[in-house]
Amino acid sequence: MDNVDRMYRHLVRTIRAKFPQYLSQPFDVASLQQTILPYRLHRRELGLETNEDYEITLTELLSGARDYLIVDERMKDALRAELTAVNPDPSAFKQFGPAMVALSPNALRSLEAGPDDPSTPLKPILAQDAPTEKRHVIAQSTPTVVPPSPAAEPRRQAPAAARPSAENVADAGRHSTPTTAPSGARAIIPKPGEQCRSCNASLPPGRPITFCPHCGQNVTTLHCPACGSELEVGWRFCPVCGRPADAH
Repeated sequence: MDNVDRMYRHLVRTIRAKFPQYLSQPFDVASLQQTILPYRLHRRELGLETNEDYEITLTELLSGARDYLIVDERMKDALRAELTAVNPDPSAFKQFGPAMVALSPNALRSLEAGPDDPSTPLKPILAQDAPTEKRHVIAQSTPTVVPPSPAAEPRRQAPAAARPSAENVADAGRHSTPTTAPSGARAIIPKPGEQCRSCNASLPPGRPITFCPHCGQNVTTLHCPACGSELEVGWRFCPVCGRPADAH
C-alpha cells in the first residue's frame, strides 16, 4: 500500500464518519483540502511526514490515479502533466479549487468487498462507469459554497457502526501498550491475539507498530464514545468533553 492508496482509504473512512452526504454527492477540491481532509488534522493517519508530501499525494489522487475519484478532465490533464515535470509544483491543484470531484462508486464497492491482499491497490475503475448524472455534474465544474469548518458548526458524530464502542476503547487501553516506534512516531505494542479495530485482522504481537499491516488504519488512536474526539491509546478521559473513555 502506497501513499495514494492510504490517502484514498482514509478519505473514505473520514467521509463515512463525518460527511456521509459525499458518499453519493460530488464535492469541490477546496473543500477536500481545507475541510474534509486537511493535512494538519490527518497527518498521523495519512503517514505523511511533510505538507509537501501531502500535496504531492493529493495531486496524484486528483489527477485520477487508479480511478479512485471521478475528476474534471481539464484538471486531470493539467495535474498529470505537472506530475511529470522535472520540478512539479506540489500546490498546482489549488488553482482548481472550484472543480468538482466525487468518490468512484465502483472503487467504493471494491473497497467494501476488500482485496485479497490489502497491500494491493483496488481494481482500477473507468470514469465512464460512473452514473451519467454524476459525470454531468462533475464536467460542469460548478463552484459550490465550501462547507463551514468543524469549528463553526456542531460536531457531526459518526454513525454508531463507524465509531469504536466504549467496550472497544476500554479493551484497547487494557491490552495495548503505548510506546514509541524506532522512527520516533507514536506506537503501541499489541498483545498476542489482539486484533485491529478496523479490519479485525490479528496485529503482530510484541513489536512497536503505528499502522495496521493489513488495512493501513492508525492503531494508536481511538475516538471518544461521547463526542467523537480523537483519543490516544491509554487515555482514561476525553480531553474535549471530559467523559471517561470507558464510559457506557
